[in-house]
Amino acid sequence: MTSKHRLLALSIALGLGVLANAQAQADALADIQKAGVVRIGVPQDFAPFGSVNTDLQLQGLDIDVAKLIAQKMGVKVQLVPVASANRIAYLQTHKADLVISTLGKNAEREKVIDFSQPYAPYNNSVFGVASVAVSGPADLAGKTVGVARGTFQDLQLTDTAPKSATIKRYEDNNAMISAYVSGQVQLVGTGDFVAYALAEKAPNNKPVLKYIIQESACNVGLNKGETALLGKVNEVLTATKKSGELNAIVQKWLNVPLPAKMASTFQ
Repeated sequence: MTSKHRLLALSIALGLGVLANAQAQADALADIQKAGVVRIGVPQDFAPFGSVNTDLQLQGLDIDVAKLIAQKMGVKVQLVPVASANRIAYLQTHKADLVISTLGKNAEREKVIDFSQPYAPYNNSVFGVASVAVSGPADLAGKTVGVARGTFQDLQLTDTAPKSATIKRYEDNNAMISAYVSGQVQLVGTGDFVAYALAEKAPNNKPVLKYIIQESACNVGLNKGETALLGKVNEVLTATKKSGELNAIVQKWLNVPLPAKMASTFQ
């Protein structure tokens, strides 16, 4: 075989490899439909989005959304418990087909995974004891703030807090909450609804809102290139926004309606 022929053969092989990979990604929806099951990563320690009830069953907003999406897709749901730090890795290693786990969209994450349209509100804020004066990032200078590792709050505070601030990272929200309740940290960066739940565990030291880091939303996460699956998820979310089913879930768990803009924004 001449050099020219070898080069042509190599080019064809590479082209076929790229095509096979693209087809494999594009077949994710077909694979789910063939199996009759969609594996969805969900939180288990992040009430009211996901927690374990007294019967050891998963419950919460994200659990209900996962079940709703599976139902509308016409398949069974397999709930896969994930933590903030590993939820994207579960997608990339194909342990889950979708992740519905208070996942916020940002530029860094968009480099590695795709996102659906938003399905629920989620504000990120700094909370702390009343005696600590904080009204913005600059006031964190010399202070320690706890976060759950790998969360939006972790990323945002890393970018905005002064260098003299200490960001103490915990493996999950339960560990962060325990640290606040026990007095290990006086400030936490977390979602608003987590802070309100935390207040029940620290009645003598209820967290006070210091400032909103960023208004945010929850999106379904999935692997890059799965256009058919993304289209199906967005189709379901659009339909359930219009029918009011999604709003009912948000109202049930967050005690607020789906924001008007989010309820009327479709993809």
